[in-house]
Amino acid sequence: MHEHAERPWSVHYGPGVPTQIDIPDEPVTAGLARAAERWPDRIATDFLGATATYAQTEQAVRRAMVVLDDLGVRLGDAVALVLPNCPSHLVAYHAALRLGAVVVDLNPTYTEAELAHLLADSGAKVALVFHRAVAAVVAAKPSTELRAVVSVDVSRDLPASAQLLLKLPVKAAREKRAALLGTVPDGVRDWHTLIKRARGEVPAAPVGADDLALLQYTGGTTGTPKAAMLSHRNLVANVVHGQAWASFREGEETVYGVLPFFHAFGMTFCLNLAGHIGATLVMFPNFEPETVLKAFGRRPATFMAGVAPMFDRIAAAAEASSRPPTEGLRQARLGFAGAMPIPPSVVERWERLTGGLLIEGYGMTECAPIALGNPCAPTRRPGTLGVPFPNTDMRVVDIDDHTREVEPNEDGVRRGELLVRGPQVFAGYRNRPEETAHQLLEGGWLRTGDVVEVDPTGWVTLVDRVKEMIIVGGFKVYPSTVEEHLRSMTGIADVAVVGVRAPGGDDHVLAAFVLEDGAQAPTVDEVRAHGEQRLARYALPRRIEFVAELPRSQIGKVMRRQVQEMFTRDE
Repeated sequence: MHEHAERPWSVHYGPGVPTQIDIPDEPVTAGLARAAERWPDRIATDFLGATATYAQTEQAVRRAMVVLDDLGVRLGDAVALVLPNCPSHLVAYHAALRLGAVVVDLNPTYTEAELAHLLADSGAKVALVFHRAVAAVVAAKPSTELRAVVSVDVSRDLPASAQLLLKLPVKAAREKRAALLGTVPDGVRDWHTLIKRARGEVPAAPVGADDLALLQYTGGTTGTPKAAMLSHRNLVANVVHGQAWASFREGEETVYGVLPFFHAFGMTFCLNLAGHIGATLVMFPNFEPETVLKAFGRRPATFMAGVAPMFDRIAAAAEASSRPPTEGLRQARLGFAGAMPIPPSVVERWERLTGGLLIEGYGMTECAPIALGNPCAPTRRPGTLGVPFPNTDMRVVDIDDHTREVEPNEDGVRRGELLVRGPQVFAGYRNRPEETAHQLLEGGWLRTGDVVEVDPTGWVTLVDRVKEMIIVGGFKVYPSTVEEHLRSMTGIADVAVVGVRAPGGDDHVLAAFVLEDGAQAPTVDEVRAHGEQRLARYALPRRIEFVAELPRSQIGKVMRRQVQEMFTRDE
């Protein structure tokens, strides 16, 4: 797997998937504009039943360009989108990028302090903000470069019937209004009003493929948010890779937008992919299994990207339903899961329900975000990362010395830190040259920070995060390996394994358990006895804790760093 070697893993590619693809020399917005010309009457977006064609969406983007231009957005300015999934999000995203602005997509549920830090760090000049988050952004404005804050009332993107129901004096309507609406300070302009009043047109800026498109924040394992600089080429490359990998049918697919658009995974495989292939994008403002299941009865997905718990909860909702949309579910040809391993039980459950495939991929924000994936074929292997995408190379290096490639063991397997390189890999972190130099090596190689095993054919299996590895008596303990075995204990719903500092500088293994309802808590001795069946003694937990739930990211990934802090902050 040297720099100029052939790609042996291509033997695992699905039918017709090339190892090398010519990446179009165009901005990421070009796909939506093309789709509006090719399929003007095709439904582009469906937001809980409110639909817009590609022609209507194109006109909305053009009006939004006028609004942003009037707000003073110019070439190279950063525009913050602090929004849930909704048509206004898509329209603003494309409008800003066509003007040559740089989009900063932020989680609308962040606290005032978090928003203040990220808005200041990004240098955002204009912010389009979810109604409920407006007050927090306005309060943060003095510490930022913001010139304008605009309120976006997501309820105005809903179908007319739903807007009327929101006004009813009943509990359900009050609860829904509270979830969508907040208090907007005086003087803050309204997005939909500005769009309605927009007149004329402004030309698109001369945006090149290598121009900066996004500042996508990632905390990694350190918890310190960093703005990954992603170019239009990075984004287009990953969409083109995904299209070839899954053999998407242009002008025919229906993509479910259950992942948040402000996350790199949702941004690529919902927000960007749908327009590029002329798909209908069915958007959900937040993830509710019953709402997604209902949508399968109305406008079924042919493709859905998500995380393992999403697929599992939708399947559970279908199994619990007295009238599940069986025919709609059988339209789901492909599910693509990332961010965490997929348990084989979830794969089996989803594929039994839909008749389609559920495959696993791997990536990180710094590669826009996908670098590896399981083939879209029965040869996929649940619980593994798969093989590099087209145009993508990999190396496996020593964990303690990234300049040294590891040698295979007697079985031909290499174990070490994964490095990847390809057109989707980012340009670095904004204003963080030292961290960029640490992450992005000479020759364009990206350090992933993940320990993997690669078999002789190039198939990759995740072992663990380098920074989450626990050192016990000089031995390396991989939390994922310990967690996998401990989950098989009776009465255990979930577990997170972390290292906690012990006197003398060594680490102890701590396991934080979530118990199943009514289950009896095991003792440390019982946990260690179970662990000894498959784990080395130094990997056995010395301490156990019990929690009602594990802290998770917005897309459901367990945050081990927060688990560690829960039990060490007072020590």
